[in-house]
Amino acid sequence: MKPAPSLVAPRLAPILPEHHDAVARLLHVSLVSWYQSRLGQGARFGERAEPFRIFPEVYAALDPGEGVGAWDTESGELLGVCFVHPRPTHVSIGIVATGPGAQGRGIARAMLEPALRRARAEGKPVRLVSSALNLDSFSLYTRLGFVPHTLYQDLVLNVPAAGLAGPAPVGAARVRAARADEARRLADFEQAWRGVRREKDYEFFLSNRVGAWKVWVLDDAGAPEGEPAGFLVASYDPACVMLGPGVARDEAAATALIWTALDALRGQAPVVLAPCAEAGLVRTLYGWGARNVELHVASALGAVPPARGIGFPTFLPESA
Repeated sequence: MKPAPSLVAPRLAPILPEHHDAVARLLHVSLVSWYQSRLGQGARFGERAEPFRIFPEVYAALDPGEGVGAWDTESGELLGVCFVHPRPTHVSIGIVATGPGAQGRGIARAMLEPALRRARAEGKPVRLVSSALNLDSFSLYTRLGFVPHTLYQDLVLNVPAAGLAGPAPVGAARVRAARADEARRLADFEQAWRGVRREKDYEFFLSNRVGAWKVWVLDDAGAPEGEPAGFLVASYDPACVMLGPGVARDEAAATALIWTALDALRGQAPVVLAPCAEAGLVRTLYGWGARNVELHVASALGAVPPARGIGFPTFLPESA
């Protein structure tokens, strides 16, 4: 029988490549345990931890040295992980997870504190997306001062092998694959419409070094100074088939982008997070066969800049 973790405060240290297997195991067991005990849905996450290596691998490539692990000082067991994504306009918190036997000890809060201190010192807001079903994590974030601002529906859609039924939406013919040199253009558009800047993220997606990505762009001749009408990233890695991040100027642009991204995922079941307030878009996705699997909420510690258009968060890397 594995010994219980000690009650001594854990040792916090950066997550290194040699820790990725342990991180994958912790993420897997944490998700299976929580979803099975609360919702009876642990099977959603499979029986193997290996697919979860994609998370520390992507985070290490995108933001090397920004992952924090909490280790038991006596056994050396990994008790928790927290990933942080500093950006010019904000600090984003990625996955925060603790093992089933280490919950209730303040480990998640201890891992978050360095990132919160750093953001305060730099005068930046902190942003995150968390499950609205997990009231433990929701309570932790709100106690720390985070304020929810946008609720999302997690929608999964089994794309038929022959593609979605019915005609393509208006504008889909203008959606194309992004060029390798467009990271700045996409970042400029997101900053203008959503108030955040993540050029580094789009350089990462377009380089396709770790994971499997495609970036879709909707051109619009009527947009000012040639800016796009929207863009949408898609993860094609079997470990995380998902749409996002992305920004669309309006519902029509969002519909054209999502249709195109889904058409390239025939025979698969991608997830997209759609803002609950975008009722027309949600109804369209329902009409294509999407169904709800969860709810997520975007929260911020600090001021949230005015946002226009429709934003799509994601889990890989987590973004808000």
